[in-house]
Amino acid sequence: MSKVVAIIQARTGSTRLPGKVLMDLCGKTVLGHVISRVKKSREIDEIVIATTNLEKDDAVVEEAKKYRVKYFRGSEDDVLSRYFLAGKENCADIVVRITSDCPLIDPVIVDEIVEFYKENSYDLVTNAGTALNQRTYPRGLDTEVFSYSVLEEAFNLATEKHQREHVTPYIYENSYNIFYYKNAIDYSRYRWTLDTREDFELIKTIYHYLYKGEHNFFLQDIINLMTRYPELAKINAHIEQKKIS
Repeated sequence: MSKVVAIIQARTGSTRLPGKVLMDLCGKTVLGHVISRVKKSREIDEIVIATTNLEKDDAVVEEAKKYRVKYFRGSEDDVLSRYFLAGKENCADIVVRITSDCPLIDPVIVDEIVEFYKENSYDLVTNAGTALNQRTYPRGLDTEVFSYSVLEEAFNLATEKHQREHVTPYIYENSYNIFYYKNAIDYSRYRWTLDTREDFELIKTIYHYLYKGEHNFFLQDIINLMTRYPELAKINAHIEQKKIS
């Protein structure tokens, strides 16, 4: 049996919205909600929070302990090495990459993508990725699945700065065996990730309507809410995604 490890990268140092992963969202931290939602996945065997060695990220470690998930501390700048070593320490066969700025991450979609990955022979299966014209899911449900051996190859061969500062650029740039997992309806116009104050305002509003202490609301519930209140999408419609340099 292949061990599936979800590695959630988390640190307090964010350029656009410092400390965002520890911001209070309905009585829990953003990171706490991400962990709680990922825990609902049936396909994930273990969750590891990959944070930095910096003292300011001790708070991230405390959150991991609070939610009883593992953590790994590594380089702040070489995120690829942090991911690789977190996977190695936890004997991952399959790695699910999730970021801590996605408090609306959908465990049902995560499971679908992991199942699809297991049933096929791709280097990487993603509902996000670098090809924006392939995206059909809202930004903020981003899930990437790949083998530990593919991660190891990236770790050993990636030399460019942007390939070390991020986890998957080397794979996208060097593999022709990538599958873009798509939704039947294109919802890519929606932005549910947390990068700015406006993003937080939208996410907080979604939580206000749908979160009643249980993580029992998923993609369609949020779409239904935003269809009912179309003005919600305008809160952060003008925000541009930060580009990989």
